[in-house]
Amino acid sequence: MKISTKGRYGLRALVDLAVHSSGECLALSSIAERQNISTNYLEQVFSALRKAGLVKSIKGAQGGYYLAKEPSDIKVGDVLRVLEGKLSIAENAEEKIMDQKSVQYCLKVMVWDKIEERIIETVDSITLEDLVNEYKRRNGMEALMYYI
Repeated sequence: MKISTKGRYGLRALVDLAVHSSGECLALSSIAERQNISTNYLEQVFSALRKAGLVKSIKGAQGGYYLAKEPSDIKVGDVLRVLEGKLSIAENAEEKIMDQKSVQYCLKVMVWDKIEERIIETVDSITLEDLVNEYKRRNGMEALMYYI
């Protein structure tokens, strides 16, 4: 399985949105500029994300996009499934007619299915909030705690 530009850019743009929006609308042009991604390309990506209910949009001069859910409720897997489709590494078309005694079936069960399970387990265990927190930690943007 190879994640396309659409999946990679979409995830980058959502992390950027979560980091910089503070709950307010953000123009795609500002995300595009920070991430060095075409605004036209992001419009296509965000259209799919909006239809899937991951972001919402407001039209007009002060409009833009904002997250439709809390970052802790958006999993990397949710985003990738919207932008990439099913997260599989091997074709499942032959599954129904496959002889369970064949080498092909053995590979499916012992290799391909297990790799796919781990991929799904990984992308469904990481949230947008996790990515935002890691980004902020790496960039010295963590919230300071003051104790009295």
